[in-house]
Amino acid sequence: MEGMAFFGRHGVFPAERELGARFTVDVELEGDLREASSSDRLEQTVDYAHAYSLVKEVVEGEPCHLLEAVAARIADRLLTLPRVQRARVTVRKKPPLEGEFRSFGVEVVRESRGGG
Repeated sequence: MEGMAFFGRHGVFPAERELGARFTVDVELEGDLREASSSDRLEQTVDYAHAYSLVKEVVEGEPCHLLEAVAARIADRLLTLPRVQRARVTVRKKPPLEGEFRSFGVEVVRESRGGG
């Protein structure tokens, strides 16, 4: 899931929380999808629409100070989905700082303790 964009109010500075910003999120999910690949049935794979809604809820939800916390919350939520055993989450934003750059970001990787 690549290039998802949402409006959020995460950040350390008061202006970031007051004005908000656009956040972009990339997610890579891993799990055992052998059943889905042989059956070609939607209910035997990861529900990407549900995964998208979980990402959206976190980014548009309660503010965090750090991108690391946002990414970890997303990863933890995604690991609750059936068949998801590992989640790699990258969160980026363009903070209100002087200088030239495209964005700042972090990547977090989490694995299911129960095996998905």
